[in-house]
Amino acid sequence: MNTNNKIYAFEILWLIIFIAVFVWSAINPKDYYTWALEVVPAVVGLGVIAATYRSFKLTTLVYVLILIHCVILMIGGHYTYAEVPLFNDLFGASRNNYDKVGHFAQGFIPALITREIILRKSIIKGVRWQPFFIICFCLAFSAFYELIEWWVALLSDEAAESFLGTQGYVWDTQSDMGFALLGAIVSLLSLRKTHNRQLAKISI
Repeated sequence: MNTNNKIYAFEILWLIIFIAVFVWSAINPKDYYTWALEVVPAVVGLGVIAATYRSFKLTTLVYVLILIHCVILMIGGHYTYAEVPLFNDLFGASRNNYDKVGHFAQGFIPALITREIILRKSIIKGVRWQPFFIICFCLAFSAFYELIEWWVALLSDEAAESFLGTQGYVWDTQSDMGFALLGAIVSLLSLRKTHNRQLAKISI
């Protein structure tokens, strides 16, 4: 299989997985309003990818991570983040911690997306400043998402608890941002070399 065929096969597989999980998540979710709120970012992400695919094609690693993030969002939308079955009483936890997986991903995956844009567009020249900016951006993005959750809670009392997923935990907002921060740091430390190898194969 030549390179073009491999790329085409990857694109088709990516779309099949996205559409399959999206359709599954839309079938009898816990609450359709909450489902819509949780799944909208994944749909927006698909739209952005489609709009920029020809002009700014990302690395395979980043596309795989984006798909994983979309799947996490759609699973959370189907069950709500407080009721994903696998995470009920997991390791004896008193709460369902699937939301922490989502917030960890909220730092882990945007960190690589941001890194790729910074490197390929030469936005920040200093190598030492790049990780600092990426981590700050991911933390700011996480904080902004918490504000969105707050605004939604103010507008809709009915869906607020399901969308926020606090489960009575008073430090939920702070821990969400903490997990996003941790995710961004772990992403840069664990995937930097793999990311660099893939970046070397494309025209930056």
